[in-house]
Amino acid sequence: MSSDGAGMVLRVFARALTATAAILSLATAALATSPPSVVVTIKPLHALVAQVMAGVGSPELLVKGAASPHTFALRPSETRLLHGAALFVRMSEALEPFTVRVVRSLPASVQVVTLQETPRLKLLGRRSAPTFERHSHARGEHSHSHSRAQPASNTDAIDGHAWLDPDNAVAMVQRIAEILSAKDPANAAAYADNAGALVGRLKALGDELDRDLKPIAGRPYIVFHDAYQYLERRYGLNVVGSISVSPDVPASGKRLRELRRKITELDAVCVFAEPQIDTRLVDNLIEGTSARPGTLDPEGVMIEAGPELYFTLMRRLADDLKRCLSPPA
Repeated sequence: MSSDGAGMVLRVFARALTATAAILSLATAALATSPPSVVVTIKPLHALVAQVMAGVGSPELLVKGAASPHTFALRPSETRLLHGAALFVRMSEALEPFTVRVVRSLPASVQVVTLQETPRLKLLGRRSAPTFERHSHARGEHSHSHSRAQPASNTDAIDGHAWLDPDNAVAMVQRIAEILSAKDPANAAAYADNAGALVGRLKALGDELDRDLKPIAGRPYIVFHDAYQYLERRYGLNVVGSISVSPDVPASGKRLRELRRKITELDAVCVFAEPQIDTRLVDNLIEGTSARPGTLDPEGVMIEAGPELYFTLMRRLADDLKRCLSPPA
């Protein structure tokens, strides 16, 4: 080959190397600034994470549609999704029992975030009695609260529905932003800005619900399972009993007889079912009493998942409570 030909080959080769290096550089930069992959268990938490990540990325949701975190089981595709995630966000082992085995099998590259361990979270102990009327219902009181989660051996004693107090949602949002910023420093400013805006909205929501629920505070009612005491304590509501202590444990005949007596004795205005429950159970329970039937959805199973779900969930709970508990016009 002539010297001119050899020179041309070298020049083409050099340009190819330069182009390849540029492509690799761009790919490396993209990887460096791409957001971490985040998987979240349930809709209310997913909505909060999605708002903190707005404009940067989108978290994946595990428990979709009307599925319950209490009975959820992972499919192989969801297991693979989790194993490839950077962050896995859940509320607690007790609330999402399927996560116990999953977390043990995850690679070290997956950071598990248990929001029940959030500092400054107001936590309440689980109640085991079928009726709660001896408990205080003073507005804003957290007589069983703790500044931090209980030690691991006691996590089953904590009521995991902490998101039903907007003040707790504020603490969780701040924790989510801190964790995302540590994992993804390039987007830390965006996470901080999103969290700041969201905290403002959550505080305004707390005040809005205070005004909306004040007229029905103190009116006694019964729920399907004891999932609402954070809402109850925050807004002075008067839940006097639950049909079931746990959604996984059917109510016994003895419990139903006790509740029927309490409906009359305490003048319970409403008995609330949940979306997955056959409403005939409530209809039978209130038969022959003055109580009215209603439905409450504490986890948003009937709401489409997305960044606004938390606000929709809380406002819908307030609307459903007012609709059933408000005195007739």
